[in-house]
Amino acid sequence: MTLRPTRRMIALGLPALALAGCSTGIGGIAPPARSANEWRTVPNDDFDAWLAGFRTRAVASGISEPTVTRASREMGYVPLVIERDRNQAEFNRTMEDYLAIAASDERISLGRQRLRQHGGTLDGIEAEYGVPGNVVAAIWGMETFYGTRMGDAPTLAAMATLTFDGRRERFFNAQLLSALRTLDRGDAQLGDMYGSWAGAMGHTQVMPEVLEEYGVDFNRDGRKGAWEDDPTDALATTANYLRRYGWQRGRPWGMEVQVPDGFDAGLAGRGNGRSVAAWNAAGVRDMDGAPVPDHGEAALLLPMGVNGPGIMAFRNFFAIRRYNPADNYVIGIGHLSDRLVGGPPIRGTYPPDEYGLTRAGRQEVQRLLTRAGYDTGGVDGVIGPASQSAIRDYQRANGLGVDGIASAALLTHLRG
Repeated sequence: MTLRPTRRMIALGLPALALAGCSTGIGGIAPPARSANEWRTVPNDDFDAWLAGFRTRAVASGISEPTVTRASREMGYVPLVIERDRNQAEFNRTMEDYLAIAASDERISLGRQRLRQHGGTLDGIEAEYGVPGNVVAAIWGMETFYGTRMGDAPTLAAMATLTFDGRRERFFNAQLLSALRTLDRGDAQLGDMYGSWAGAMGHTQVMPEVLEEYGVDFNRDGRKGAWEDDPTDALATTANYLRRYGWQRGRPWGMEVQVPDGFDAGLAGRGNGRSVAAWNAAGVRDMDGAPVPDHGEAALLLPMGVNGPGIMAFRNFFAIRRYNPADNYVIGIGHLSDRLVGGPPIRGTYPPDEYGLTRAGRQEVQRLLTRAGYDTGGVDGVIGPASQSAIRDYQRANGLGVDGIASAALLTHLRG
């Protein structure tokens, strides 16, 4: 059974409760313990007045009064949600950095275990919706590390806070009402309502309206369950969503390709779909030098320029993109799905980044900083907050310009 913090625990800032993901605990990977105090609610008279009006509107929309009353007790104003909403700037990771995380050895290893464990279920889902099990598993792995990290934010309070805030009132009001209908139908219990600060929940982090419209009771237990230890319904819901947005049965998401010397980079881009015959005529080839197989119209992506890896994006690439519109995310899902069934790492060469470093160079920066006593949070080649802080500390201590950037010049200085 999953133990969840109550609103009272959150409001009073009581000690952390570790989130439980899948009860199997395969691989000994557990989600990190988090402080309930992080998501504490605070008194807010304006919010309380808004909530009273929302309750009236929710009942008038057809949601039962007992459900609205119970759910409202879980709603409070959460300042951290507004802070997260106002500071959503993500690191501008290169494709190389992104794939190092998305298709890490740990994520691939656990994903292969999950494929073996849930193979029969995933085969049934593919038969019904046409989406291969490795693709569904890749989304599961990317979103919640296969159910081990489903989020600890109180989503009813979070969505109420965001609706009250008003910046995206219409969207979050719709999500909040959808979540209440989910409770009203019995597809979830109040204790299930934890996830991301923006309302995404369950094994594959779907928003309430997605669950309401595309959710399926694939395990026939009478609930469209996105949170249960059994991930069956969540995985089937994800496959159903992709099918509804154009997934083509029996065709790949995309593939790595290479372009000839002197290739016109202006031909690349999501909006420049062409026939595979046209791409082949332009000299594009698979990684073994053979013509690209014809899986329908495709776009060529060059995320790191003509000197970096190329991706031929077929129709199914764009179906995944409805889940998350970032190209790196879609490439990450596709590449992870390939790796889960024995596909190779990216074979193309990654060019240096804008600061003159490859991932190996960034790893060396982290390694040398760590050796010098500066904590980079690990040696993975991804320059996140810990590495940036370590770089700034080193730069200050050595009389350098302080910018927190891992650059070729910094590496030269570290090497002495």
